[in-house]
Amino acid sequence: MVAAASELLTGWFLFGLALLAILIFSWVYVRKYQSRRESEVISTVTAIFALAVALISSALLPVDIFLVSYMKNQNGTFKDWADANVSRQIEDTVLYGYYTLYSIILFCVFLWIPFVYFYYEEKEEDDGNTCSQVKTALKYTLGFITVCAVLLLIGINKTLSCSSAFVPLDIPNKKNSTEWEKVKLLFEEFGSSHGLTALSFSISSLTVIGMLAAITYTAYGMSALPLNLIKGTTSAAYERLENTEDIEEVEQRILRIKSKCRDGRPLSSRDRRAVQQLEERLRTLRRRERHLETIEKSWWLKFCEAIRPLKIVWGVFFIIVALLFTVSLFLSNLDKALHSAGFDSGFIILGTNLTNPLNMLLPVLQTVFPLDYILITTIVMYFIFTSMAGIRNMGIWFFWIRLYKIRRGKTRPQALLFLCMILLLIVLHTSYMIYSLAPQYVMYGSQKYLVQSNKTIDGQPKNVTTFVAKDCDADAPEDQCIVTRTYLFLHKFWFFSAVYYFGNWAFIAVFLIGLIVSCCKGKKSVIEGEVDEDDSDMSDDELSAYYC
Repeated sequence: MVAAASELLTGWFLFGLALLAILIFSWVYVRKYQSRRESEVISTVTAIFALAVALISSALLPVDIFLVSYMKNQNGTFKDWADANVSRQIEDTVLYGYYTLYSIILFCVFLWIPFVYFYYEEKEEDDGNTCSQVKTALKYTLGFITVCAVLLLIGINKTLSCSSAFVPLDIPNKKNSTEWEKVKLLFEEFGSSHGLTALSFSISSLTVIGMLAAITYTAYGMSALPLNLIKGTTSAAYERLENTEDIEEVEQRILRIKSKCRDGRPLSSRDRRAVQQLEERLRTLRRRERHLETIEKSWWLKFCEAIRPLKIVWGVFFIIVALLFTVSLFLSNLDKALHSAGFDSGFIILGTNLTNPLNMLLPVLQTVFPLDYILITTIVMYFIFTSMAGIRNMGIWFFWIRLYKIRRGKTRPQALLFLCMILLLIVLHTSYMIYSLAPQYVMYGSQKYLVQSNKTIDGQPKNVTTFVAKDCDADAPEDQCIVTRTYLFLHKFWFFSAVYYFGNWAFIAVFLIGLIVSCCKGKKSVIEGEVDEDDSDMSDDELSAYYC
């Protein structure tokens, strides 16, 4: 029992260290992008909390795998302390961790973030009555709460519909029971397998949205980020020279148009519109001039030029990782296409027929904890950075309507909430992506079980029974291999697995398209995304020299 507590403590101690690192990263990340002029405490705290919860939920995956793996020896036998009660206790601990984190995620997505978002939307329109802003925000948030309730009910119904079309929860109707006892019975029923299934259905629904966000932003960012690092940016001095020439050209065009009215004749409506557009263009160019002048004189530009070779090395490394990840995902999907039972089974395969680099690497690293923890953390952080690169290059869109731009030090509170919501959903999808690449690792870790075989001596079979250790797979007895809690959440519903399968093909296609587009594009401006025509002159108060 002491050994069990020691193993459990080791896994949760490393999880605690990851938790601390995640909180620090989330704080720095959000503070880096939030607008200094429009900063709001509530939106900042909400964004930091939402991003941290998403990263913590992904950090629980290797802890889950570590705990089920360390209950067994490498020869396939259970350790002395790993009896049925202890194993169940460890599984329940991880399960409660997932219950807590996924419940918080539902709370953030369907209540907290929508409420804060609509509150600040109303605050911009009605700056006076706080009570009115809260009421309006609650009214819009009620729609999200309704969606969450529907998802939970559908999840419960899916469990019960296996035996009948729809059966209400089995809550005893005692005449002398109080309302509080009925509520407790309801929560006990929800806390059974029905609650697990309902929560799994809701999280899987959010993961599908995260899959769409990953296809849109992460796949493009995986190609854009490394190629931008390799190609670098244009020279600040060269850009400033070009900008000066553009200013002179626009000023001359304005003077030519205004010269038409020297004899007292008014300008035509077409000329007035042209002058107005040219004057707006001139204001933008002069703002670019101020930004370029600032960055050209900064020490940061000189530092970026000094580390240019290092950025090229990182770019080459990132593009190799992206290609490795894409090839692994392609082989995994191809394996499902060739060897799975088809659409009705969610393209789930029992075992691995076509191996891939990550599927081979993760089980090996898992034997030396925490190397697999470090690799998964690296994968998640890589997803975060590539997703951020995709979001920053593209902005946040609703179909063809551009909602927000994400810029360092200039992101509005509403955009910041959208950003963290998207990253939260993408990180949720990361768990399934890791499963797609290494199903054996995610399901069983490094567990082995004993298989009976007959020993042969001099080519003659003898009645000597031996046991050989074999890696756990779908054919293993249930009492010999313990499935991770992560797998239970990921594969409650076959149709979500089918959607993820087609989503992986879309992810690969978007990555290849993004790679071609990024190769054809030229170098970025040294002040890329910092000056736009719809910015106000007040945004120059937030001049930053950190464009590298």
